[in-house]
Amino acid sequence: MSQDQPTISTHVLDTAAGTPRAGVLVRLRRPAGDGSVPIVGEGVTDGDGRIRDLLGGLTLEPGAYRLEFALDPDGFFAGLALDFRVDDATRSYHVPLLLAPFGLTTYRGS
Repeated sequence: MSQDQPTISTHVLDTAAGTPRAGVLVRLRRPAGDGSVPIVGEGVTDGDGRIRDLLGGLTLEPGAYRLEFALDPDGFFAGLALDFRVDDATRSYHVPLLLAPFGLTTYRGS
């Protein structure tokens, strides 16, 4: 994979603990025209709470994507599905998730 190839990445931070959240399973899906939402990539956050490339070498294409975070099955938020749109497939997309016991925040990072 070329270093210039655009990617989709994420970073999960636990704001209550003030630390990255390692071990979070994240799936990247791409809705299809037939209504299905197949998985196009997945990974587990590393010790720094990051997954640097959810596309795994696949080419980023414009369109709809979904990130699914498997959080704490015993917590208030067991998981999160986040839909976003890629309009410019020539740039990378970083979508961080900030966790708190009773709140979640996300944004388009750089």
